[in-house]
Amino acid sequence: MDSLFHWFDLIGVAVFAVSGTLVAYRKKLDGFGVVVLASVTAIGGGTVRDVILDAPVFWLQDQSYLYSIFVAAFITIVWVNKNKDFPQIVLEVADALGLAFFVVMGVQKALDYGVQDMTAVLMGTITCCFGGMIRDVLARQTPMVLKSELYATTCIFGGVVYTQSLNFSVNTEVAMVLSMLATLSLRLGALKWGWSLPVFHHIKTK
Repeated sequence: MDSLFHWFDLIGVAVFAVSGTLVAYRKKLDGFGVVVLASVTAIGGGTVRDVILDAPVFWLQDQSYLYSIFVAAFITIVWVNKNKDFPQIVLEVADALGLAFFVVMGVQKALDYGVQDMTAVLMGTITCCFGGMIRDVLARQTPMVLKSELYATTCIFGGVVYTQSLNFSVNTEVAMVLSMLATLSLRLGALKWGWSLPVFHHIKTK
């Protein structure tokens, strides 16, 4: 089981590294900028989570995460240089896949440290969102988490699906798949149909 979680974690890191590399390309950054954006996107949220949990920072203990970032960034660079451009949906789908993988990893790590379900869901959401927030701030663009379509809410939903599946004695692997599918489906649905959680009724002015 630990090996399975580790591989899912590496996949999540790689997918978010792809997302960071695509943003770096769009912003016309140099090689160092690519490495920075790919890295903060991939490991930023998990780093914040581990600091809050007072846990050893995961990528300092296992260099395979850094290798995953570099390999994903390199493959993305080669692909982009060959195709010259990419549609915005590629970035958004890559980011959505990262959310699906990371929400399970973040929630499970928090549960391993003995926190309650609600706190674990919050840690999963931090794992998903903070890396992308740092990436977007560095790239001087509005963070995806602050845009109108559902973003952090999809992580919360996926985290709840995972914790409640475990509470109902669902097999861990099945709970992982259910959570990932729930997160990914809700995020992709939000991108396609513009789902959001409106709070304010803005007054139209002439």
